[in-house]
Amino acid sequence: MQSPDPSTVRIDGPWTHHDVSANGIRLHVAEAGDGPLVLLLHGFAEFWWAWRHQLVSLAESGFHVVAADLRGYGDSDKPPRGYDAWTLAGDVAGLIRALGERRAHLVGHAWGGMLAWTAAALHPRLVSSVSVLGGAHPLAFRSAMGRTLFHRRRSSQPRAMGHLFRFQVPMAPERWLVADEAANVEALLRSWSGPAWRRGEDFAETARVFREAMLVQGVAHSALEYYRWAFRAQFRGEGRRFSAAIGNRVAVPVLQVHGEADTCVLPETARASSPWHGPRSRFESLSGIGHFPHLEDPARTDKALLAFLGAL
Repeated sequence: MQSPDPSTVRIDGPWTHHDVSANGIRLHVAEAGDGPLVLLLHGFAEFWWAWRHQLVSLAESGFHVVAADLRGYGDSDKPPRGYDAWTLAGDVAGLIRALGERRAHLVGHAWGGMLAWTAAALHPRLVSSVSVLGGAHPLAFRSAMGRTLFHRRRSSQPRAMGHLFRFQVPMAPERWLVADEAANVEALLRSWSGPAWRRGEDFAETARVFREAMLVQGVAHSALEYYRWAFRAQFRGEGRRFSAAIGNRVAVPVLQVHGEADTCVLPETARASSPWHGPRSRFESLSGIGHFPHLEDPARTDKALLAFLGAL
């Protein structure tokens, strides 16, 4: 089967599409509104379109909203390397500068949330606030994973993230992701979602679009490289250097929005991120919602985001 052209992710709507050169690569973004910059960073197996609701609601509320295809996704460049946290945070910093802004509010889902927290630690002058949906601080996540792997105290987080370990072998995970027109992307989406959303038509449409985006040449490999670096770095010197670099509490406010039914990043792992909260930080828990608050309940998610950003 022929892979879809990357340009197919440039879905029409009340936004404009641009290419931006940042940190030595080309990043595709969708943009709407005027005002303070809000940069939206998607998670695994998504692309910019995951933020279609927030692009509209935040722009209508007086923000300049930019949703990016992260390195390796959508219509952004897919280089063979650069999927380490240092380089990815550099992509975010470079994108803020390339957009002509001095600072940005970062909003990230899952991997995008960890990237937002990382960028705030490594490039603090460029970040006004951090909002994390369905995610945790990298060190809270590492601690939850390590309690089972290396200590007697057990955590259920490694079982919830069993795919992280399966993704470490070469080639087979790429084939698994794209098999049967990327049916396993929909399977992951379904297994991590709350029950109400996955029964509706919006879930079916979202799954269809995400599956097609995963079939773009190079996306499956690039998406997996995020997981491979994160796991392997724990056993290397670069992992220790990274932990030291992001170990301090960030200087900006942090909002966490987390679904109580999240089966991927467990609520207790998310709550364990509080030691890295900056001043005036908040944790919003959403009942009945799984791993995708921005997709499952955009109204409640947007309300939390706007209350947080509006108070800054």
